[in-house]
Amino acid sequence: TGSGGLTLSKHLEIPFVQEVVAVASSLKDYAPQTDVAIELGGEDAKIIYFTGGIDQRMNGICAGGTGSFIDQMATLLKTDAEGLNDASINLTPYIRDEKIELEADSRIDGGDLIHLGDLEFKVIHTPGHTKGGTSLYCESEKCLFSGDTLFRGTWGRTDLPTSSREDIMNSITNKLMKLPDETIVYPGHGVSTRIKDEKPIYLELKPKLI
Repeated sequence: TGSGGLTLSKHLEIPFVQEVVAVASSLKDYAPQTDVAIELGGEDAKIIYFTGGIDQRMNGICAGGTGSFIDQMATLLKTDAEGLNDASINLTPYIRDEKIELEADSRIDGGDLIHLGDLEFKVIHTPGHTKGGTSLYCESEKCLFSGDTLFRGTWGRTDLPTSSREDIMNSITNKLMKLPDETIVYPGHGVSTRIKDEKPIYLELKPKLI
């Protein structure tokens, strides 16, 4: 699915299925009890509501098209809200011609708590990939959604507006590496990892063999 899949389908002369249709059809067959699906994409992110019919919503852009889902969803850190409609920060001219005008539904700070059903997520401000970079930690499920801050064996890019290599290293070393070892890390894209598997890279300066 996605823009790459569309090009591939043309070359191979095989049918192309739009990703929202694919997700909705798959969940109908394999998980019919689903109420909400969140799809983390490389260029955008979608939320599909199934209750009372199908209602799709998507964010306008992920910073630099790099899958920073948490950075650009409806809730934004107060320190990064000014970049929402600033083309020099959100880099929209690189992926679309028309100007976007968005307003954050709500704003969050590090240490805030977000509740989704029975789950509680703690907001961890992890600047570096962007100034308002955010990670969400769920203690009960022992998992972390790290956006584009922490990946398996590496960290997020720091060549974007408001990026800082020093900040991302501080965020990872002083905040994320202090979480329990068994915490599962789900990055903005790519495979998952665990905190204990990433510690040698940042705390012992040892490379990881992927």
